[in-house]
Amino acid sequence: MSRFPAPPQCGRCGNALFDGQPITLGTPNFDAHATKSDIPLLADFWASWCGPCRQMAPAFAAAAAQLEPYVRLGKLDTEAEQAIAGRYSIRSIPTLILIRKGREIARQSGAMPANSIVNWARQAIGA
Repeated sequence: MSRFPAPPQCGRCGNALFDGQPITLGTPNFDAHATKSDIPLLADFWASWCGPCRQMAPAFAAAAAQLEPYVRLGKLDTEAEQAIAGRYSIRSIPTLILIRKGREIARQSGAMPANSIVNWARQAIGA
């Protein structure tokens, strides 16, 4: 993956589109990122009570710094967003799902270190 010549910015407000950190996903923004964006979405389905989810959170954040702006990373709290979790048949957490234009292209359950997340995502998108 080559880098953009300059960080992508919003055409309306001029703010940076990426900050190297996962975004919070929920009902208001999930479909916009998962189905309408040209950028693949790597969603971390997690819950606050899940030890492995909490353990993987820093690794997922570190992966964002390496994968953006080619992949948007976001975290979806399965307790708060049960309808979205149900739509993706989440049965164990943490579960990472890579989505491009509304279509699931890869899924991985279980905690992973940052380098494994990055390698898995790059392989799945063919980068």
